Amino acid sequence: MSSISRTLIGFLLLLLAGACRAGGGSYEAELPPELTNSPDLCAHAPCKDVLPGAATFSPRMGRPSYVEGYAADGREAVGYVFLSTDIVDIPGYSGKPVVTLIGMDAKGLITGVKILKHSEPILLVGIPESELTKFCAQYIGRFVGSRIEVGKASSDEDTLGVDAISGATVTVIAENQLILRSGYEVAKQVGIVAVRPRPAAKFVAAAAPLSWEALLEEGSVQHIAVTQTQVGAEENGEPYIDLYFGYLNAPGVGVSVLGQDNYDRLLADLKPGEHAIFIVANGTGSFKGSGFVRGGIYDRIQVAQEVDSFTFRDTDYQNLYSVAAEGAPEFHEAGIFILRSAGFTAAFPWQLQLLANKVDEATGARAFVNFQQRYWLADRYFDGGRPAYHAPDPTWMRVWKAKRLEIAGLLLFLGVLAATYGQRERLARRATHKDKRWVMWPKYFFWTVSVFYIGFHAMAQPSVTQVLTWFHALVYEWRWELFLSDPFIFILWWFMFLTLLWWGRGLFCGWLCPYGALTELIYRSAGRLGLQRFQFLLPGRVHDRLKWVKYAVFAGLLGVSFYSMPLAERLAEVEPFKTTFLVGVFHRSWPFATFWAVLAFASAFTERPFCKYLCPLGAGLAIPSTFRLFGLKRKAECTSCAACAKGCGSLAIDTTGRIDQRECLLCLDCTVLYFDQSACPPLVKERKAREKAGLPLTAIGDDGYLLPLDGMKQALAAARMKPRPRAVTPT
Repeated sequence: MSSISRTLIGFLLLLLAGACRAGGGSYEAELPPELTNSPDLCAHAPCKDVLPGAATFSPRMGRPSYVEGYAADGREAVGYVFLSTDIVDIPGYSGKPVVTLIGMDAKGLITGVKILKHSEPILLVGIPESELTKFCAQYIGRFVGSRIEVGKASSDEDTLGVDAISGATVTVIAENQLILRSGYEVAKQVGIVAVRPRPAAKFVAAAAPLSWEALLEEGSVQHIAVTQTQVGAEENGEPYIDLYFGYLNAPGVGVSVLGQDNYDRLLADLKPGEHAIFIVANGTGSFKGSGFVRGGIYDRIQVAQEVDSFTFRDTDYQNLYSVAAEGAPEFHEAGIFILRSAGFTAAFPWQLQLLANKVDEATGARAFVNFQQRYWLADRYFDGGRPAYHAPDPTWMRVWKAKRLEIAGLLLFLGVLAATYGQRERLARRATHKDKRWVMWPKYFFWTVSVFYIGFHAMAQPSVTQVLTWFHALVYEWRWELFLSDPFIFILWWFMFLTLLWWGRGLFCGWLCPYGALTELIYRSAGRLGLQRFQFLLPGRVHDRLKWVKYAVFAGLLGVSFYSMPLAERLAEVEPFKTTFLVGVFHRSWPFATFWAVLAFASAFTERPFCKYLCPLGAGLAIPSTFRLFGLKRKAECTSCAACAKGCGSLAIDTTGRIDQRECLLCLDCTVLYFDQSACPPLVKERKAREKAGLPLTAIGDDGYLLPLDGMKQALAAARMKPRPRAVTPT
């Protein structure tokens, strides 16, 4: 599309936007002049909407300006509110800034974002303005010092990602910049973030010009390659983009790339503190973007340095007609971008970020993904060498440090859980089939902590979507930082993996899973409230058919995920975990709330129906449970005795007495019965025989039988009692 066509379309959109405004108003409505002029910002702006914890607000203060928000007592500052246009001037698609009111708490976390005025034509006539509101809501709870990219986060572990708005890339790129840069500037003023001075780079004089191959080898020219597959397109023999870039201010690089005369002219045009970067590329994609308009920003590229990021306007672009370095290939797209910011320095590493538009093959939906490459000039280009540089902790590490006390508490809790289950036989010996308090009270404790702490507080309910992510990471690209970003989930999965190999899925599913624990508590509470006579287990033949449904659900989700991961994630809503812990029942639409209510109602009358018949996570864990190291002990008589099977809430014991460890939730009812000489039929028979023979009763051994008698008593017993098998068969 030509620049004339784009300008014409932009003009028509603006006309249509004007017609829409005349018909009912929009964000384009004029703001009162007091909003930008009055010392009392919050008299003219809804400050409480973006800083809910504040009751009163100060006048404007600082440079750039902001206001403090105070608690009801008027003494404690709970956060800050600021207007984006008081701090930065970043244009959107229309060439005008999106006027945004932003709230930030005393820790630097964004508490609210509200658009007060915009002139974006694509949002006024094409895309609902609610989409921009949803986009801004993603920043709530984020630290203003974080590096946040529009679209899926790149491979850089120190980066977060937010969903973009398809068709409004320029707008959301600008909004991302103004939210973070405004918040960061205020955070620096009030002392939330420390300002580290960045010394300007001092370069040595240029030596002999280098060839293109030599520039690549030493890293003075960096490379970003994106295939058609990476953006959801079919391979056609051409890359989506094959891009090279470098820093031109350094004489050795600038002279090699531009030639001496062109380099001298470039330096003469640059003002102090300005930096020139060249970008050249081949491929079907464009680093300039297809939606660029005069007065706007280039929405496909930006430069990032630690928490700062920098975009380019149309006035920051110059043509690059050729590359002077010997051996340089021909490029169909080339340009020089001028970075005009005193906050940037070439003395330290920085990244070039390329934003690409990715199309989902299954749904056709568009998403955005960032590709980036680190750049740091070679040591020999700096006068005195590279300065000492200490990279900031990656995001995942900062999260772990911030939650170290909670992490320690979780590790202690899991350690106690594993130790308790490791002592299951001691607990089972103290319990009886009629009084299982020694087994049940520890489980009540673990269930309660799991539901309210791990589930509702930490919102760390494991999900089948994480299993799907692991499969994809193993097939395509494994990145530890992807899994380290949530320490609770990471620790829980390692615990699940280790205990799965040791004891099977039952320890997690039966003792630790927050949703499973919640349904178990519902079931037992219903029994205590008088509904026990209505509670039931499905007949064995029905159960044996229904239990395979969860395996089909898991296999289906796994297969769909390789076709379309977003579709698989939507289908994974068969798990009610998100409704229960992450969003809340009363915040979901009626189909999700109804599904949750049906499962909760069913859980009051039959034990764990979702876990037994629908849970894809349980199915995913059940498959490797086949190869666990330790199972539950069984006696030789268990092949013909059905006492344990009658009391098994998981229906995991078949007619031959075999325990299916894939279905067993380790409730320990059969283990209690195993050591109960008043309830286990083989033990009852042995006890009665000894009582009839006048022989004393001994303790129960690990094999589940009474210990042998010593000396004469043992001989007498052998004469009076029939021999019985003493086999121990772990299942």
